[in-house]
Amino acid sequence: MADVKITAEPRAEFGKGASRRIRAAGKVPAVVYGHGGDPVHVTLPGHELMMALKNSNVLITLDIEGREELVIPKAVQREAIRGFLVHTDLLVVKRGEKVNVEIRIITEGELAPGGGLLEHVVNTLSVEAEATNIPESVTVSVDGLTVGDSLLAKDVTLPAGTTLAGSPDDVIVQVLQPQAEEPSADSGAEGEGEAS
Repeated sequence: MADVKITAEPRAEFGKGASRRIRAAGKVPAVVYGHGGDPVHVTLPGHELMMALKNSNVLITLDIEGREELVIPKAVQREAIRGFLVHTDLLVVKRGEKVNVEIRIITEGELAPGGGLLEHVVNTLSVEAEATNIPESVTVSVDGLTVGDSLLAKDVTLPAGTTLAGSPDDVIVQVLQPQAEEPSADSGAEGEGEAS
């Protein structure tokens, strides 16, 4: 997993006007939570944060006036149309501590011949992992699956030190029977458009 260092500035101004001014300066308002401490309001450099968040479950070392905090993104708000960062919540973690996170599911392999349509029921898997060793993704093989087959969360092989946090019986992928196409309205009109 990626490990990034970002310098954060403490923030004393709150409200929509203050947040707009922060974003206009190319920065992002954020709140750091966790470990029983009071929430800490900070401002983060927008471009650096955006680049860090390209890595799923990134581990960020925040430098807040010389004090370092290890954090992971907990909630990220983006502007609906243009997608720029509006606000983020960060969770303080400690080395060796276990955290619950969502990791991407990647499928590989080929269905059995005539095997139907593969449906991705979910795209992420809820797992518990050490905060400093969170896997970015997990890969599942769909080789040989056919209509009616499915893979459950408990069928996924997880990296060492990672355990399933959700229900083991959650369906990850399933293979569906392709729906027969309806015959088109003019398919029965024989000889249409042909010269006699």
